[in-house]
Amino acid sequence: MRILSLNCNGLRSAIRKGLYDWLPTANVDVVCLQETRLGVDKVTAELKYQGYHDYWHHAEKPGYSGVAVFSRLQPDAVVTGFKSAEFDPEGRYLELRFKQLSIASVYLPSGSSGEVRQAAKYRSLEEFRAHCRALMKAKRSVVLCGDFNIAHKPIDLKNWKGNLKNSGFLPEERAWLDELFEQDGWVDAFRVVNPDADQYTWWSNRGQAYAKNVGWRIDYHIVSADLKTRVANAEIYKAQKFSDHAPLILEYQLALTR
Repeated sequence: MRILSLNCNGLRSAIRKGLYDWLPTANVDVVCLQETRLGVDKVTAELKYQGYHDYWHHAEKPGYSGVAVFSRLQPDAVVTGFKSAEFDPEGRYLELRFKQLSIASVYLPSGSSGEVRQAAKYRSLEEFRAHCRALMKAKRSVVLCGDFNIAHKPIDLKNWKGNLKNSGFLPEERAWLDELFEQDGWVDAFRVVNPDADQYTWWSNRGQAYAKNVGWRIDYHIVSADLKTRVANAEIYKAQKFSDHAPLILEYQLALTR
């Protein structure tokens, strides 16, 4: 089973840059997209990826946030939102269920615009952790794919010393991931198979960040502990640029069934 995750920074823009032309070569079973930026009534035929079942969670605010999941196999159930009165209207979580397996597209808030959004980000982390614990309690096998807007360790961004006081690498944010992995039992699937440095999924549009690979690894596949031994391969696709993020593709020794 191959799963792709991409913050597309506007789905229409990513399609214009060749995303749908390239996707067939990726040969993936599930596509998890974040920041689709579509309104509730804006999913026209050209925005659907042919041959896949498509599911969407739009933000109530037009042109903002939003997630989607495309799947070759029709799921047994679809879960929209993580029961957050504050953040579900922003279109940040969409989960497809196949028997005991859940695959979700996740887009957690950024706090880079200032103190108000940083405070909101902390609230979202608290609520989302509670949701993750509920998934664990239900004993589901889970793959959480998406943009978490946090680089976990110094290896996960180029200029870590210069970003110690910046949103995305703050001690409280990194501690949240520490607790998710070390206390709650979740697994950073990418690091199961790739321990190397200079592995980034997002680059600033300023200067030559992309060309010089001055990036951050803020996109993840975070999986339940039972799937750790099923992680077979991980790839960050950089041959083409569809967004300020790169597609993150992981392969699992697992069949997608319903």
